[in-house]
Amino acid sequence: MSEQLLRVENLKKYFEVRRGLFGRRRFYVRAVDGVDLTLTKGEAVSIVGESGCGKTTLGKTILRLYEPTDGRIIFEGKDITHLGWKELKWYRRETGLVQQDPFGALPPFMTVKRILEEPLIIHGFKDKREREERIYKVLERVRLTPVEDFISKYPHMLSGGQQQRLVIARSIILEPKLIVADEPVSMLDASVRVEILKLLQDLQKSYNLSVIYITHDLSTTKYFSERIFIMYAAHIVESAGTREILRNPMHPYTKALLNVIPDPDPSNRFTIKEVPTGEPPNLIDPPPSCRFHPRCPSVVKGLCDVKEPPMIEVDKGHYVKCWLYG
Repeated sequence: MSEQLLRVENLKKYFEVRRGLFGRRRFYVRAVDGVDLTLTKGEAVSIVGESGCGKTTLGKTILRLYEPTDGRIIFEGKDITHLGWKELKWYRRETGLVQQDPFGALPPFMTVKRILEEPLIIHGFKDKREREERIYKVLERVRLTPVEDFISKYPHMLSGGQQQRLVIARSIILEPKLIVADEPVSMLDASVRVEILKLLQDLQKSYNLSVIYITHDLSTTKYFSERIFIMYAAHIVESAGTREILRNPMHPYTKALLNVIPDPDPSNRFTIKEVPTGEPPNLIDPPPSCRFHPRCPSVVKGLCDVKEPPMIEVDKGHYVKCWLYG
């Protein structure tokens, strides 16, 4: 059995919003509202959901870029939920982030070499030769070669795919144990998306990395992850192995996500697939019942719109938060 690296228990992250005259009225956006998640060493999992569901906030809260409102984050058996910034320096070295927008994530006034050297300097690598060796090695690993052609360039001199390779290089240069990849291919051309996903997959295996892959596109998860967590309105509503989710989706929202994946079969061009209407609930005042019930085609009146369903295991390793199975 693989050793557990990360455990998230009932994690919550609320953002304060002030309204009214002089901002006297306080409200809270429940961006992440009671999430449980585990990750073993060397495992890749996906968090899938539409924009605004809280998946990016969940990833950044796990990395402690946001202070959790409630719950616990356990990393290698150590509770890091409320550690101070100085105490978290070791955790910064053990984790990395691949941002969605590579150009916005890279400082425009730094060369490739300086961008990669910065985290090494911050974490105490004083030997200049060792820093250069790491920089050359990581650029070769992300296939920005020949290295001499890239080392002195600035971000604006690179293509979108090359910029994302540089972002990935920066995230792994300290050889972390956990990477959060936040929509790493959504802003890239279709021709380079699979290349970047395969690169991440190769790095994950060669470094024995644990990866949390955040995406809105279920179709890309099969290239990368072993388990999928479906997120809707700040809740995890279904989780299972990747093949199981794609073969046997149970939650109505998961089925809706699969229905919107483009179908390459021309014989299905006139088939109208069922997709949910309406909008996700307001996370300032979410319903106390199932959060998907206003859009659900299978809603059970008097139950789904009254009480929140529990997360239950309907099959080995397959969990669903839905009254249809409760």
